[in-house]
Amino acid sequence: MAKTQRVSTFSIVACDPEAAELGIAVASKFLSVGAVVPFATAGVGAVATQAYANTTFGPVALAFMVEGCGARSALNGILAADEGRDERQVGVIDSSGESATFTGSNCPDWSGGRSGLRYAAQGNILTGPEVVDSLAESFEASSGILADRLLLALSAGQQAGGDSRGQQSAALLVVREHGGYGGHNDRAIDLRVDDHSRPIEELARLLEIHRLYFFDTRAEDVLPIDEDLTREIQAILRRSGRPASSGGYDDGTREAFRALFGQENLENRWREGPQIDRVALEYLRERFPAS
Repeated sequence: MAKTQRVSTFSIVACDPEAAELGIAVASKFLSVGAVVPFATAGVGAVATQAYANTTFGPVALAFMVEGCGARSALNGILAADEGRDERQVGVIDSSGESATFTGSNCPDWSGGRSGLRYAAQGNILTGPEVVDSLAESFEASSGILADRLLLALSAGQQAGGDSRGQQSAALLVVREHGGYGGHNDRAIDLRVDDHSRPIEELARLLEIHRLYFFDTRAEDVLPIDEDLTREIQAILRRSGRPASSGGYDDGTREAFRALFGQENLENRWREGPQIDRVALEYLRERFPAS
């Protein structure tokens, strides 16, 4: 059997049935781990394939689940057909939350996995079992949106020791039906850090940028534009190099402000009427600070 470089990795696959989301977070001392390990299909399941990764595991396991197999049955199916299973590691979850993990007998120490309600965590060439335990315990204890919970779990695994060879890359994939750009695909979040000294921290930074650009405005983040805020908006416009009147929030001010939102890729947070998204306002305050 031809050998390739081993993907020394720790990962977690998980689902949020209420939000109809499935996701994977992974980190490794390996270049561009996000190009190898994660596979997911909205409404179906998610797969992390690692160690001497068999990248057919992703699409084949997902095909089993499309046909109605649960995660454990899909895992058994891909392993049964693979002569190199003793050197593989894989985590699988289906859209109902059933999970399964497998570590081949020839995966180098420390290697192992743990599955629980709506998640499976696994890793190889780790500093010890506490890495997988931290992944699992963080996910079990957290709440909120799936992307945040996955990233918190990944950070906990790194804090517990992570990959014994060090850090290099990380990735976060979350799928939801019509969750991608313009609703034309299912990749709600697809972020990768291919080569970085602190890839999980960099992944967290990218997630915050993604949140700014693509998450919807929450009702509690809508602020009325009063006189004080109008003056601040006009000052921001002037600092950005755009003309601004000194009057109220008139048509000229509003159109100049709309243009600034477009320049900064904040269209998703634009509010019609005399309102502003608090997250966008905080970004603009930092982007165009008062001297």
